[in-house]
Amino acid sequence: MIRTRNKARILGLGAGLVATLAACGQKAEQSTAPQVQEKSFTVTPASASVKISFLTGQLQDVKVTERVEQGTGKVVDQPRLHATLKLKNTSPDQAARIISGKVIYADMEGKPISLAEGRGDTSFSFPSYQSDRLDPGKETSRDIDVPFPAAGLQTKKLGDIRLELTYIPMPYKVETVKIPVTLGS
Repeated sequence: MIRTRNKARILGLGAGLVATLAACGQKAEQSTAPQVQEKSFTVTPASASVKISFLTGQLQDVKVTERVEQGTGKVVDQPRLHATLKLKNTSPDQAARIISGKVIYADMEGKPISLAEGRGDTSFSFPSYQSDRLDPGKETSRDIDVPFPAAGLQTKKLGDIRLELTYIPMPYKVETVKIPVTLGS
């Protein structure tokens, strides 16, 4: 019986030792893994009015972020532009089906700044489940998260951001039909 207790204690101590060593090993692995931080770049202005035909609104909360390895400054995730596009249909007689958009970056001379090869493009779409069309007086909002050219992060390189929208304008009519009726008793 004493031997059984001793065996149980030894096994318990052995299991505790193994758990402690495993935890120490995990801490050592965690401390050697590079720390990643998100670096934000201010875009001025951070909000701008937009007007495209009968669609008006705001491009809000514009910022550029990239993720870098702390200490070395090595880029882990390439820069991205984040913003919110809010649009309102100000037409009294036109609806619109907003299909997609694209962000175009230009330098100080107005020449486009292209993305590095393999970075994709700066297009975004509007979900069709949101609404089939934007009727007069109605509003819609879309978060934008697209690649940003690393060359644009250089001082005095970025001149402007251009927003291109693809939409289908549709006539919008409200008609009234007069129906003569009588009320019986």
